[in-house]
Amino acid sequence: MRKSDVIQLIFHRPPPTDPKHEKGLAFAPTNIALVKYWGKRDAELNLPMTSSLSIALPDKGAMTTVMLQDQAQETVIVNDREIPSDSEFVKRITQFLDLFRPEKKWHLNINIKMNIPIAAGLASSACGFASLISALNDLFGWQLAAHQLSILARLGSGSAARSFWTGFVEWHAGVQSDGMDSVAEPLSVEWPGLCVGLLTMSDKEKPISSREGMQRTVNSSILYTAWPKKVTQDLAILKQALHVKNFPLLGGTAESNALTMHATMLASWPPVCYFLPETIAAMQQIWSLRRQGLALYFTEDAGPNLKLLFLEEDIGAVKEHFPSVEVVNVFEKE
Repeated sequence: MRKSDVIQLIFHRPPPTDPKHEKGLAFAPTNIALVKYWGKRDAELNLPMTSSLSIALPDKGAMTTVMLQDQAQETVIVNDREIPSDSEFVKRITQFLDLFRPEKKWHLNINIKMNIPIAAGLASSACGFASLISALNDLFGWQLAAHQLSILARLGSGSAARSFWTGFVEWHAGVQSDGMDSVAEPLSVEWPGLCVGLLTMSDKEKPISSREGMQRTVNSSILYTAWPKKVTQDLAILKQALHVKNFPLLGGTAESNALTMHATMLASWPPVCYFLPETIAAMQQIWSLRRQGLALYFTEDAGPNLKLLFLEEDIGAVKEHFPSVEVVNVFEKE
């Protein structure tokens, strides 16, 4: 099964490429995985080994504008800077767009604005591809449903499958070889007062991409065989925590899942390590504060930056100990 086969299953014909508007525009939130996706059962279709569960940050992510242009290649602008056409990022976007234009008769001006660090472990790829496919849906008037866009975005970046909804989202691993059951869906759970704190140690691009680090872990880490079992257990526990609003259970499960993922990476060869000294220091400070009674937890993706988990009542204490933290009250009503 190839990506082009998935396109056929979604559209049942070549994707329409007659623009319905002068430009397409879409926003997609970044999503922070509480139970992680790490490892693929099908690298071509980005089908995950396990299911995963995330929480979206409603005002953080990517706003993408697309317009047709009379050039022989894409123009990609990120945060007002044009990206060189020979960069890996532009090549990846071009390969993704080729899925929707078999004859390559059109090209796009793509303008992406992100308010999170890029390639630093804050799911910039996820919200980037989710906003791109949504902008194409707008430009060409495809009128695809969110679950269909979730499948298409997954072809560009696995975790992009989760970036079409706010709140809690589960990405089902699925079992079908065509991947049509590997799709995300929102959970009907809200948690007023739940906060995520972005603790940025570095906004530089990480030295090992998520894609490379993931494949190296699957191929060489002797600990990886235990990872699917850990995820299955954590998913069940975290869903129970959401159901009964047990914050220590949620925070502890998310933190344990993240640390297990990073331990599995460290057992790869060569080792995959995203920690900086500042990352370790912040972890130790969080553990110390928790021993003193502060209900504070963290999660960490493929990058050095931590995402703190805490409740609204503890915002003051968290800011006191981490003055640079950026607080997102996930379910706060405007």
